[in-house]
Amino acid sequence: MPLAVLPFPRIDPVLVSIGPFAIRWYALAYIVGILLGWLYARALIRSARPWGGRAPLDVLDFDDFVVWVTVGIILGGRVGYVLFYNFEHFLADPLEIVKLWKGGMSFHGGFLGCVAAVVLFARSRGLSILTIGDLTCAVAPIGIFLGRLANFINGELWGRPADVPWAMVFPGAGPWPRHPSQLYEAGLEGLLLFVILAIAVRAGALKRPGLVIGLFACLYAVARSFCEFFREPDPQLGFLWGGLTMGMVLSVPLFLAGLGFVAAALSRPPLRPARAESP
Repeated sequence: MPLAVLPFPRIDPVLVSIGPFAIRWYALAYIVGILLGWLYARALIRSARPWGGRAPLDVLDFDDFVVWVTVGIILGGRVGYVLFYNFEHFLADPLEIVKLWKGGMSFHGGFLGCVAAVVLFARSRGLSILTIGDLTCAVAPIGIFLGRLANFINGELWGRPADVPWAMVFPGAGPWPRHPSQLYEAGLEGLLLFVILAIAVRAGALKRPGLVIGLFACLYAVARSFCEFFREPDPQLGFLWGGLTMGMVLSVPLFLAGLGFVAAALSRPPLRPARAESP
């Protein structure tokens, strides 16, 4: 046990409450994450540098896509949590599925929801699935970062017992100091992943459709698996085979798919987009 632990900042999960309506930090994280990601994507589309010329899609196309991907994130994240993490509970009480304000979202499910949104939207507009997917993955770490901060504020998804000087005693997690694993995930899955992908985009990754998708999938899978060593498994699941957690297991196919996207993108010559139009 450490001689001292950091106090957990008890922040009210509800940001603003007006009568029966409440705005929670978790919901705000989704809203702000999508908004900032949308603005960043628009900046990338408007810039000729990442593409070596004019971008292969218009900002108005991406504006419309934001609605599709928002629905994909929410539906996919919720369905993923129901299927991967607590199926028996929701099977016994199906009405609990729609109670999103109680929490319970799966990144891997949300990722699959994004994939479905990308494919359906791109086909409906005659756009490149890989290009839309690359832009989505380039901005995704923004939302992940904010979402993990919201998990920390909510005092949920805490870490395993620890004796490090920055350990915290989380409400509802017993008397033991624990790793603030939500902050580890915010730093690695969010901030660090965003920086690496931004560097890749600046180096011309968007010229090779599918490369950013592959890099995102591989790097997220590695970061998530690493953080799982410090995160307490979900109580209804516990540890799986050989001490693995569900987060680790779901990250394996994500990593392998990422490798496939990277290999395919590098095997093709880079795009030769039209020259940027003169102002």
